[in-house]
Amino acid sequence: MLPLSYRGTGKTEVEAYASGILMKKKLIIIGAGGHGRVVRDIARSNGYRRIFFLDDERKDGIETLGAISDFTRYLNTHVFFVAIGDSRARARITESLVKAGGRIVTLIHPSATVSEDAKIGIGTVVMAGAVIGSGSTIGDSAIINTNSAVDHDCVIRDFSHVSVGASLGGCVTLEPHVWVGAGATLINNVDVCEGCLIGAGAVVVRDISERGTYVGVPARLMRLPDGTRIN
Repeated sequence: MLPLSYRGTGKTEVEAYASGILMKKKLIIIGAGGHGRVVRDIARSNGYRRIFFLDDERKDGIETLGAISDFTRYLNTHVFFVAIGDSRARARITESLVKAGGRIVTLIHPSATVSEDAKIGIGTVVMAGAVIGSGSTIGDSAIINTNSAVDHDCVIRDFSHVSVGASLGGCVTLEPHVWVGAGATLINNVDVCEGCLIGAGAVVVRDISERGTYVGVPARLMRLPDGTRIN
């Protein structure tokens, strides 16, 4: 995980959150698209009331404070959440924030079920209806999307995304930058290598050790990272 501990208070981010320190801060969400608006709703449910956006593009009906690079103007006055769907872009922005001393928060929807011994990284969002089982570890800046299930003793590494309604059996490992599509299923004890995309509705029944896009039941390699299709 990235060293994203809450700075300046001598407390971990979780301790600061629990004591209400972060609740008094103004939150900037980087990314004003659909994902960012969902994150805004979760932030409100977590008690944030002063929420703003930064984005490089204008979004209809969304007022922003400026471009993403303008975050440097707010380092001493706001906390941040990076709500960018693309994992590589999310990583770049997160790393820039960390280097600049930005304070990044974690957001968990009140309706999510998170085991008391699960570990959730900084900058991760756990959305409505999601379940995270006992002994599981979720890395930094991950997305655990609406109504997804991460069973016991799973490891979801940094910048990965478990999409809406996806289901991971026990002891599954996702390496960084894995995207598990909507409604996909990964059976117990499978490992997925870095940078893979698991298509919507796919069923993964064995380890995946080659990068690419996997689809079908059972899941098979359909496309290599360079775009080459596999017949």
